[in-house]
Order: sequence, then C-alpha cells, then structure tokens
Amino acid sequence: MGDTVLRVGLVGAGPWAAVVHAPGIAGHPGTELTAVWARRPEAAREFGAPVVGGFDELLSEVDAVAFAVPPAIQAELATKAAKAGKHLILEKPIAESVESAERLADAVGEAGVASVVVFIRRFAPETRAWLADIHGGAGWAGGNARWLSGALLGGQYSSSQWRHDGGALADVGPHVFDLLDAALGPVAEVVAARRSEPDLWTVVLGHESGATSTSTLSMFMPLRPTITDISVYGDDGYRELTGRATAAPDAFATLLDEFTALVAAGRTDHPLSVHRGLVVQRLLGAVTDRV
Repeated sequence: MGDTVLRVGLVGAGPWAAVVHAPGIAGHPGTELTAVWARRPEAAREFGAPVVGGFDELLSEVDAVAFAVPPAIQAELATKAAKAGKHLILEKPIAESVESAERLADAVGEAGVASVVVFIRRFAPETRAWLADIHGGAGWAGGNARWLSGALLGGQYSSSQWRHDGGALADVGPHVFDLLDAALGPVAEVVAARRSEPDLWTVVLGHESGATSTSTLSMFMPLRPTITDISVYGDDGYRELTGRATAAPDAFATLLDEFTALVAAGRTDHPLSVHRGLVVQRLLGAVTDRV
C-alpha cells in the first residue's frame, strides 16, 4: 500500500464506537473513516462520515472493517468481510462461542487478511513495560487479577444487553485472561470457576509454566473508581500493574499505527490477531464449562 491511506468502514455506533473507534479512525494519519453502518443511522451520522444503508454497501467501499457491535453480530459479519478480502479490527470477545470464533479465524487465515483484536490495555506503554519486566525474570509462581466495577449498574454501557447476558466474564474477562496468559505463559487448564451474586466471577487458572493465577471479576460492584490490578509473584519478587494510565483513545492510536503498518507490509502476523482472540475465546468457553 505504501503511503496510501487505508479506507476503513465502521460497523456500530454505540458509546465505545463514539469514544474510541470513530474519532480514532477519522483522526489517524494512516486511516480514513470512509463509511459507517449501524442499527441506528441517526447515531452513526454524528461521526461525520458517510452512513451507508447496508453491510454489502460498506464492504464495496473500504479496505478494512472495524467492528463495535455485540460478539455474535461481529463474528457473522467479520467472517463475511474476511471472505471479501477486507482487513479486520475486531472487538473482544471475537465471537459468542468457540465454534463461531473458529469459523472466523479460519476465514481470516484462508483469505490472508490482516487482523487485530482490541485488547486495548495491551497497546498501552505501561502494560508493555510491565510485561517486558516480567519476561526479563524467571520463576514466577503465580498471579492475581481484580477487575471490579459498577459499569452495569449505571452509565453509558449499562444498557448493553450482551454485557448483561455474559457479565464480567464476557466483557472484562478477555482482557484479564489475555494479560495473565501473556505474563505467566499459556494457560493449561481451568482449575476452578465460580459465578456468584452480584455477577462475581472467581477463576483459577493453571499455566503450562507451573504457575497458578486467580481472577476476581464483577461489573455489578458499586465501586468508584473501578479497581483494576494484576500482579505476578515468585522468586524474582512482585510485579503489579495497577489502574489505566493510558486513555483508551491513545492506546487505540497505537493499535492503528501497528495495524496500518501490518497492512502496508502485506503481513498478517500481529501477536494480537484473530488467532490470539481465538485462544482467549477457547479459554472463556473452558471457564463457562466449569461453572
């Protein structure tokens, strides 16, 4: 592609699309927000880009598609987009089930298109520094993660039906499990999983390295500010990542830097591609099976 600006279509016009996707794509020097398609056209018009009447029309006008819709909708449409040769920016979880995630990953692989999943914290410099520090050590025995918020009690995401259906496991679980897996090594088994009220998930994972990690997740806790911390411990001491120092739009800008470079180089090997999304989807499925 050289210096050509990547034409990106956006599917979805909800709060996350309005705060992160639309302004990020429109404002990035390597991308153009070429078209938007959403269930609510009036909301999509707020993004300042042409609003199209259907998904096929959007595909005909773009090089890549970004999704900000529920997982089940994303999996179906993204599979179609991949088969049409479009590069993909995917939200997590990438699908509503392991089976549909596998179909999507297969379609991406067969089409040879680039993909990246918005594991947003992985694009923050403090997260990358934390992981680099951990990987420079050895002998990590275990880890802990907490993500506790009242996001589904009120606020801009509280009316999201798919978040209510899947709870914290579906929404913030992918972030937490991806980070624990990246820090301590691949997850070998789900040792234990329990869901209690109010949407409180406790998950114990066994890693191939021999380490054990514990996660506590809820989006129905009346806590302000949100508690987000993740740590590892072992012979090399204790390493903790707390809070979110980098705002989501800034992390998304880094994602777009890497995505556009990937497309320009004709590569598909980003570490947070759809195939990483499938790893996390299978882990979510294994956790659900234990409950």
